[in-house]
Amino acid sequence: MAHSDVSTAAFGSRLLGPVDESSGMRRIRVQLLLTVPLVAANLAGMAVTFALIGFVLPGPTVFTRELLLLDVIATPLYAALALLIGMWWGTVRGLRTLRWAIQPDQVPTEAEQIAASRVPRHLVLQQALLWSGAAAVLTPLYAMVEPALIPKILIGIAFSAIVVCANGYLIAEFALRAVTARVLDAAPLRRRRGMGVFSRSMVAWMLGAGVPVTLSMIVAGWALVDSSVSTARLAVCVLSLGGATLVFGLLLMMQTVSTIIAPIRGVRRALRQVEDGDLRVAITVYDGTELGELQSGFNHMVEGLREREQIRDLFGRHVGRDVADAALAGNPTLGGVETEAAALFIDIVGSTTMAATVPAPEMVAILNRFFDIVVDEVEAHGGLLNKFEGDAALAVFGTPAALSDASGAALACARAIRQRLDLTADDFIAAIGVAAGRVVAGNVGARQRYEFTVIGDAVNEAARLCELAKHDDLLLTSANTVNSADDTEAAHWQLGESVTLRGRLTPTRLGRPRSSGQSADRGLHPSEQRTE
Repeated sequence: MAHSDVSTAAFGSRLLGPVDESSGMRRIRVQLLLTVPLVAANLAGMAVTFALIGFVLPGPTVFTRELLLLDVIATPLYAALALLIGMWWGTVRGLRTLRWAIQPDQVPTEAEQIAASRVPRHLVLQQALLWSGAAAVLTPLYAMVEPALIPKILIGIAFSAIVVCANGYLIAEFALRAVTARVLDAAPLRRRRGMGVFSRSMVAWMLGAGVPVTLSMIVAGWALVDSSVSTARLAVCVLSLGGATLVFGLLLMMQTVSTIIAPIRGVRRALRQVEDGDLRVAITVYDGTELGELQSGFNHMVEGLREREQIRDLFGRHVGRDVADAALAGNPTLGGVETEAAALFIDIVGSTTMAATVPAPEMVAILNRFFDIVVDEVEAHGGLLNKFEGDAALAVFGTPAALSDASGAALACARAIRQRLDLTADDFIAAIGVAAGRVVAGNVGARQRYEFTVIGDAVNEAARLCELAKHDDLLLTSANTVNSADDTEAAHWQLGESVTLRGRLTPTRLGRPRSSGQSADRGLHPSEQRTE
């Protein structure tokens, strides 16, 4: 998995180990989880068979002198051989089929994927064959001594075989979750592999209720046709089967419910992480049923959210986060609205000469350092970096996100940029102009392509003040802007003379920061000088 899993129990149980387990430990774990539970299930099945034939089912007893050799030699010998053969056969064939799964980086072929998905079925068939062998071998042996034992032995073995085989399938599916996860990771879930949730539930019902009730009905029918079956014997039968149904049915339902609830809990944990804003989460898909489709669907959903967030981030970097949020929140249209805003225009002084004398890669590095400071301070003061224009930039405050004091924010931002440039920029200087007033902000362009733009006298005035600042103290604003700011920010500024800016008809009274002390012509290249 490329992303962190939501839990240390990545496969729904800590018994199955972590996703990044070593190949050696994975081999040992798979072998133990396949062998030990299946052997235990078969031993339990043998014990149930012994109890059914020996004490529960009606009919002749098997504890006679004539049957002693079969009871103490033939039956235990077959049981031991069947266990050994089943362990060897299942382990050797299973590990050979799953050899690729032991290697952490090996991608299974399609044939290996199909073979791995069939391992639980093959294990069940092996057990069914061995239990069928017990019926085929032991029933004739007992029948040669007491033919009346045939139905009793067949029913006892068949009942246990059904329970053991069906339970073995559930055990194998559980033990091989890590392998199933590798298969589903190599080949996305297009169809269900193995039983679905409905089939699992039906198996649980069959084992926990269907088989015991069926056996009780068989015993009741037996008692009806065989007058030798006493009421007491029938009562013992029914009570034994009823008790077994209650105990083993409960255990089986707990196992079945756990296989259903584990993937759902994993999805719930992952959903909580997504709600908390963590989109790195990914669920290990280890179930081949509809629950696996749920796990896989969740991963696809989170992947889509990650892509959407990445697009949102890139969109915000290109047009500004406020503009991006406004565009994503509604249906953008051409046109704009008139509002109060402040504009900040900043431009590198002498950039034409720098471009002619400084190598291009170095010039790009200078611009990136310059704009890093500008963008950082603009965003810190609630503004929007609206445009990059070569070595210049335009920032607006108060639109599209409203600010209670747009003028004060723009002035504070200008002072912060000026201070940082004075401390860190020793290879270039920049001039800043700030103005405030009524502007029109909105989408300008064509229906096929448009951008957020701010148009108005304040923008033009900020550009002219920036131009004048190249000949002055590198940071200028207008008296109107200072007067419209709150008292705290206005206290950092002092008003000076009035000048008529280029292209304007009325004089503009200038404002400068009180700490300003730069010379008027600092770093100004003759080719950049302009007159008012």
